[in-house]
Amino acid sequence: MKELIFIGLITSLFVGSSNLAVASGSHGADEHQQHEEAKGPHGGKLVEQNGLAIEVTIFEQGIPPEMRLYAYYNGKPLEPKQLDAKVVLKRLGGAQDNISFVAEADYLVGNKEVVEPHSFDVVISANYQGKGYNWEYQNHEGRAEISERLIQLSSIKTESVTAKELTFSDTLFGVVAIANDRKFQLHAAYPGLVKSIYVKVGEKVTRGQRLAILTNSETLQDYYLNSPSEGEITEVFVNRGERIDETAIVELNDLSTVWIDLSAFPENIERLAIGQEVNVYDLHHHLEVKSKISYIAPKMTGGHIARARAVISNEDGHWRPGMHIKADVDIEKRRVDMAVKATAIQSFRNMPVVFAKFGNVFEVRMVELGARDGEYIEVISGIAPGTEYVTENSFLLKAEVLKDGASHDH
Repeated sequence: MKELIFIGLITSLFVGSSNLAVASGSHGADEHQQHEEAKGPHGGKLVEQNGLAIEVTIFEQGIPPEMRLYAYYNGKPLEPKQLDAKVVLKRLGGAQDNISFVAEADYLVGNKEVVEPHSFDVVISANYQGKGYNWEYQNHEGRAEISERLIQLSSIKTESVTAKELTFSDTLFGVVAIANDRKFQLHAAYPGLVKSIYVKVGEKVTRGQRLAILTNSETLQDYYLNSPSEGEITEVFVNRGERIDETAIVELNDLSTVWIDLSAFPENIERLAIGQEVNVYDLHHHLEVKSKISYIAPKMTGGHIARARAVISNEDGHWRPGMHIKADVDIEKRRVDMAVKATAIQSFRNMPVVFAKFGNVFEVRMVELGARDGEYIEVISGIAPGTEYVTENSFLLKAEVLKDGASHDH
């Protein structure tokens, strides 16, 4: 429903094409037809004033994008050295590119790369035979403008591009196990008889609780078997009236704390270290707990697997011995100068982009990406630090931009 509201009600749509689109000032279908964009012989945007025409192109075949100008006077090509020209590209957010030109072959070539996105207001100034000429027009791509009300309805969320500490993790699998120091098998101290058993399998007991009364067959004196810990009775090995020697009477397990035994392959072991943080999940992701690696086995098993261990609290009994689990071990933390949320990344013209926000206007920023953790991705270039960008529901903006065409023909 939110997507339909967003796409159906957006008030100001994607403007123009990447082919240095129509000049500003055209409104409505009829007027747009009257101001149909003029194209030059090289497929670029053609502007004309008092007999002087300039064709503006961006050439990017096998080289970084550069601006090239072809000049004509009264319909005839001019030698590029006869024209003095400058171009200013005004971008969203206040940045601008000032481009000067030198003659090359049959065109003027700009002195700097025209970086993506090719979305800007274009201001051209030229001088020919001592006379000045000026043009302004819009070339917008990957841009959409919507109202504050629709931003709220569409649940678009944003944050700023900032430095982040990325956490890189290895995912391991394992099982819940009873901690060795919390397993108890209680035996008779003397040969004799079982006079009374006070517990049964599954019963929870407390530290010091009486579990059984036993009779010493030599002294005929009774003595008590008490619980050394709180926990749960998992086995009762004898019955009342049985004769015993050093027989195990009951088994008790304290499951308030359990081990997480992880299976680590050689490539994992090289990155593991005691003290690393670990997030443990059950396989249905019903519960997540944090712990640290407390033990790494000194040798591998026959299957080239080593054990790594974490200890977790289990007061509510969720983590049952034998349960299979998944764990993300934080193996490295690295601070990067810029990062964006992974949920922000979209694809536009087969390039990764995020949508930058300037008031109610959104525009793509082609970003070069680096390292990534589960939540954030490093940005190497393509967006300025501090830029507000869309973190949630950016796919709605992409749909709006693509609805109006996304050609990039210079």
